[in-house]
Amino acid sequence: MPPRILEVRTKILKKNDEIARALRARFAEHGLFVINVVSSPGAGKTELLAQLMTMLREQGLRPAAVVGDLATENDALRLSASGCPAKQILTGSMCHLEADMVETALDGFDLDDFDILFIENVGNLVCPQSFDLGEDLRVLLFPCTEGEDKPLKYPTLINTCDLVLFAKMDIAEAVGFDTELARRNCAQARPGVAIIETSARAGVGIDALARTIVEKQKIKRREATNLV
Repeated sequence: MPPRILEVRTKILKKNDEIARALRARFAEHGLFVINVVSSPGAGKTELLAQLMTMLREQGLRPAAVVGDLATENDALRLSASGCPAKQILTGSMCHLEADMVETALDGFDLDDFDILFIENVGNLVCPQSFDLGEDLRVLLFPCTEGEDKPLKYPTLINTCDLVLFAKMDIAEAVGFDTELARRNCAQARPGVAIIETSARAGVGIDALARTIVEKQKIKRREATNLV
C-alpha cells in the first residue's frame, strides 16, 4: 500500500491544478495579467511591490494585489498605501498560498477594474513551487543578504520561475555579495532565466521591472487577440 501522505498530496495538487486552470481562464477572459511573487521571509517583497504598483499606477495602469501571510494584515495595508486595491489572505499555519485561497480573495473584486494582479506569496522557498495559482508570470525575489548559493540550495523553486530579482542591492557591497557568482548560480539552476537587479530603498531597477511587466502584458494581450 502506498504511503498515505503521498495519496493525500496527490489529491491536493490535483484539486489545486483544477482551480488554477479555472482561474487562468477567468483572468484571460478579463484581460488580467497575473504575477506570483515568491521569496524567503523578509526578502522585501512588500516594499518592492509598493513602489512598483505606485509606478505602474502613475503610468496609467490599474494594479491590484492579494497578499499571503500566516497572520496580520500589515502587508495589505502597506500595499494599499500605494493607492491600489490590496487584500490580505491569512493562511494560519500554511506556509504557501493555494489556488482556492486566491479564488476566495477575489470575491468583491471586479476584475475588469484591473490590468495587473500581483499575488504576494507567503515567504517560503520550498512549498510555493508546487502550487500553480493561475499566474502568467512567477517572479523570485532573491536578496543579496542571503548569499550567492541560494539558487543552488533551493533549485526546485527557481526552476518554476520566469524572472529573478536580485534585491537589496544597495547593500550588496557591504555584505560582500558576489553578483557575478550569483548570476552564474542562477544560470546553473535555471538556464536562461532573466535577472534584474533591484533596490526598493534606493529605487533601483523598479523602472526596468515595470517595463518588463508591461511588455509581457502586451505580449499576452496580442496572443489572446490572435486566438480570437
